[in-house]
Amino acid sequence: MGQRVRFDGWIAGVGTTSGTRLVLGHWPGSPFGPVSDVMMEDAAGRRTLLASSPRLAEFVAATYRFDDVRVVPVEVRRAGPRWEVSAGALGYAFTAGERRPLGLLLRAVPSPLAGVPAWVRLVDLPARLVLPGVRTHGSAGNGRYEWYGARDLHPVVAASAELDGQDLGSLTSIDPPVKFGFGSTPRDPSLVRITTTVSLP
Repeated sequence: MGQRVRFDGWIAGVGTTSGTRLVLGHWPGSPFGPVSDVMMEDAAGRRTLLASSPRLAEFVAATYRFDDVRVVPVEVRRAGPRWEVSAGALGYAFTAGERRPLGLLLRAVPSPLAGVPAWVRLVDLPARLVLPGVRTHGSAGNGRYEWYGARDLHPVVAASAELDGQDLGSLTSIDPPVKFGFGSTPRDPSLVRITTTVSLP
């Protein structure tokens, strides 16, 4: 394994009835400072990355798979359970609900342990059983390897979104799963507190 870098923050995955699925990465702690990005996959399967800086765009595009990469202003505003996101021509908002048992269980894991790769490997099988399509670690692009250490989980209970002024519809499940990397977000729209570790070759 080579150099390891960490991103600490939140991932939110929502589906819309138009077939567009959106995955927000909001990273107060990252190798590039506080940054955010949105991964978008439309009903036809076209995958687009919207990133807030050229360096972030280059890093994310080298780790995941996209058909289009755009550097645009990405702003994330949070007021209690409501999150608002603007990324170029995309604007959307979602509301996080109360923690359910799995969220309470993740909160009980000590934060320093939750992001340790050995622990992340250990919980991979239980995660797959509880959340089909989810993987906690795997091979990424360009010889990189990733570990996702979840530390909290909330359901997303409401969402709205527009792209180029067109309504993307109401909240629905992430189905089919997104295909940016080796795994998908949970099928049920979710907000996950997470530490992501990437090993560079």
